[in-house]
Amino acid sequence: MTLPLQVAVVGAGPAGIHTCDILSQLAPGTQIDLFERLPVPYGLVRYGVSPDHPKIKKIIDSLHVVLDGSTIRVLCNVEVGADITVAELRDSYDAVVIATGALRDAPLDIPGIHLPGSFGAADFVSWYDGHPDASTAWPLHAESVAVVGAGNVALDVTRMLVKHAHTLSDTDVSDNVYEGLAANPIRDVHLFSRRGPADVRFSPIELRELGNQYDVDIVVNPADLEPDPHLDRMTRQFTPVRHVVETMREWARVPTSRRTASRRVHLHFHQAPAAVVGADSVDGLRTEIMVPDGYGHVSGSGVFVEHEVQAVYRAIGYASTPLAGVPFDHGTRTVPHIEGAVVDGDGNHVPGLYTTGWIKRGPVGLIGSTKSDARQTVETLLERTVAGSRARTGRRAADRLLQDRGVRPTGWAGWLRIDSAERELGDAQGRERVKIVGRDELTAIADRSYAGAPTRLRFES
Repeated sequence: MTLPLQVAVVGAGPAGIHTCDILSQLAPGTQIDLFERLPVPYGLVRYGVSPDHPKIKKIIDSLHVVLDGSTIRVLCNVEVGADITVAELRDSYDAVVIATGALRDAPLDIPGIHLPGSFGAADFVSWYDGHPDASTAWPLHAESVAVVGAGNVALDVTRMLVKHAHTLSDTDVSDNVYEGLAANPIRDVHLFSRRGPADVRFSPIELRELGNQYDVDIVVNPADLEPDPHLDRMTRQFTPVRHVVETMREWARVPTSRRTASRRVHLHFHQAPAAVVGADSVDGLRTEIMVPDGYGHVSGSGVFVEHEVQAVYRAIGYASTPLAGVPFDHGTRTVPHIEGAVVDGDGNHVPGLYTTGWIKRGPVGLIGSTKSDARQTVETLLERTVAGSRARTGRRAADRLLQDRGVRPTGWAGWLRIDSAERELGDAQGRERVKIVGRDELTAIADRSYAGAPTRLRFES
């Protein structure tokens, strides 16, 4: 009798859940265990999407459908690499898929970057999204702030910095974040891009949303939008670029007399960060004026400008972190692979090890693009893996290891209890939900779903 395929998926964000779903469809009967180091599933959708983007957060509904009532076993609050190793998973399962995403900020190697008051976007996003490993307090003390970056994350950070707290009253924002934003003394945010308006990676919708904020003015220098061959070429060829530039031109035409908001966002182009200025904390940001070549490239001019700010946020991209027992390319900050099959330094496939999501391809693409990425990985896995071809004890071995180490995973029923508790908090405030922040509180609520026995682990599903 052929035994069913047994697969462990590490990471319960969209990439991991889509992998489980596609694997269930293409290989019915496969036993799938989904490991997640946080007490709750959904990863980037829950902890990387701004609270004022409820439509994007609705992706959770489709992910919920995949897991609810399925045979996929969810084991949250288990840190692979600490509570159980990748090698132990490989010994237990026919295949292991790494889908841990990109959790850290890409580095910005300039003087002063580690001064107090200099922050990474990922840390700020974790705070306002109520990540259980983030501090419940954030130092929102600055009246003038610099944001470095030219993508949608930079827009998210900028928008949340200037947002008035009461405009979030119908979102899932946690109480501590609401209170922190309500006390925010911010007046000006300066957003810096090293290239020009035609080369930013803002989506037109996200950019226009910035201008629709309550009591916020957008300040753009009309000279930055003067026609030139590169700008004209890009706006002719690419519709999104044309919409972005048109939006900026609308803002640039607003007379100063009509800019009466209490908070302002200033867009600066052709300025690259050169140093964070300050002795004991941030006093400013020094930028170098960049010279465009007419083809979308820029070079340094040697001319520097200092901007007086009390905080600097870098939003230049996310980066994955290595996982012990998994090959890692520190240059690209991804797991090396061939069509999802992990390879070692010599290009040889590591038996039973696969990868998908941002740790596979880098932090690019929309959440929806994880489906096609996961399908490639699953198809490669199924081509290379024969169910029952190797003696595997699967989840029984994993359960024994976790029990021996005193690890109590949160099962699917645990998440449902957390979900219910957050919705109850929301009902009391006239909202859909209020996010619960603390790891201990989350695990305490979920723990009632865990049922242990002296000889083995058992999880409600």
